[in-house]
Amino acid sequence: MSTGKPELGLRQNLPQFSLLVAINALVGAMVGLERSTLPLIGQDSFGLGSTFAVLSFIVAFGLAKAFTNLGAGALAERVGRRRLLILGWAAALPVPLLIAVAPNWGWVVAANVFLGVNQGLAWSMTVVMKIDLVGPRNRGFALGLNEAAGYGGVAVAAAASGWLAADLVARDVLVVGGAAVAVAGLLMTWLFVRDTGDHVVLEQARHHDGDQPAPPLRDVFRDATYHVPELRSCSQAGLVNNLNDALAWGLVPLFLAANGASAVQIGLVAGIYPAVWGVGQIWTGHWSDSVGRKPLIVAGMLLQSASLGVLAASGGRIAIATLAAVGMGAGTALVYPTLLAAISDVVMPVARAPSVGVYRFWRDMGYVVGGLLVGLLADAVDASATIAIVAGLTAASGLWVALDMPNPRRRGAGTTWSPTATRS
Repeated sequence: MSTGKPELGLRQNLPQFSLLVAINALVGAMVGLERSTLPLIGQDSFGLGSTFAVLSFIVAFGLAKAFTNLGAGALAERVGRRRLLILGWAAALPVPLLIAVAPNWGWVVAANVFLGVNQGLAWSMTVVMKIDLVGPRNRGFALGLNEAAGYGGVAVAAAASGWLAADLVARDVLVVGGAAVAVAGLLMTWLFVRDTGDHVVLEQARHHDGDQPAPPLRDVFRDATYHVPELRSCSQAGLVNNLNDALAWGLVPLFLAANGASAVQIGLVAGIYPAVWGVGQIWTGHWSDSVGRKPLIVAGMLLQSASLGVLAASGGRIAIATLAAVGMGAGTALVYPTLLAAISDVVMPVARAPSVGVYRFWRDMGYVVGGLLVGLLADAVDASATIAIVAGLTAASGLWVALDMPNPRRRGAGTTWSPTATRS
């Protein structure tokens, strides 16, 4: 472990930053392996006839990830970022084992509880550690790189698992791929990652009151949920964004398969959406540093809504579904790193980890809401109508941000908020 004096900035911390980018690509790959195959495995291997039953794995995943995000944010200052990242990778190890030996769908649901813990700890810590390293400048660009790597990993794994499942047993693809990714992520973190707590202390001393204590979680939860306009706007938009992702993960493969799509075609659509999302974030995160966060969030939510409308009207035709996947990916790229940067803009460094944790709690509750809502609606009406309803909810979320979020902030200039400052 290095004992050198910490410095803030992307260039100053490039080796460690690059390592965290690579690790987050593995975090994304861990969940991407399920994207194009697991809903179909539920129907084909376990005989599930209900969409709601199939999507139960997403509900379990979302609950585990949401509460883990909340706990990770609160524990980051006390336990340390690196230790939580190691714990996150340790939680990934049972996932392929449970799927390999699963005698029924309940075991797959249990595996996704562990996957949710893995994603909540590992992704949260790579996000927070990158923010710690770069300081207040270029925060959007740094988060764009982080999310690009993560969802690039999702895209590659989703496309590859769909392609391999055309010739191999889908469950075997998930088991072997998941084991390889989990072991690689754990070893890279254990051997090479350094903690970033000293960078937080440096930024707090340089830009704020160095003696400011970390705020209580109850204050952060209140303010990020409903009390502070910037934060509540981000929390609800994040929830709706991941509601969309639950639909793309759980319902879209079933929708396409019901209309005659092959495993390779489903893998193509499942891979294009996070690929555009991932690559686009490199640019959109940097762009938000210049033009502000609010315009990109509003535009991204409205573009997602329009793309879902196209998908709902596609009749499952692959060419149109592919176009919709590109639009969904572009809309999500505008939103995803920008929401994280917007949260970080308005909180002090000592409040950053718990604030990001609360935001990510609400964002990943979108998987729970999405899994329940989409499953129930698809069983009650049909897939096309369900997608159209979610498109309307997404448009409403974008309008909420347009009306509720204050004027956009640039380059972290507004990093002055702490829960104690907002009490009245």
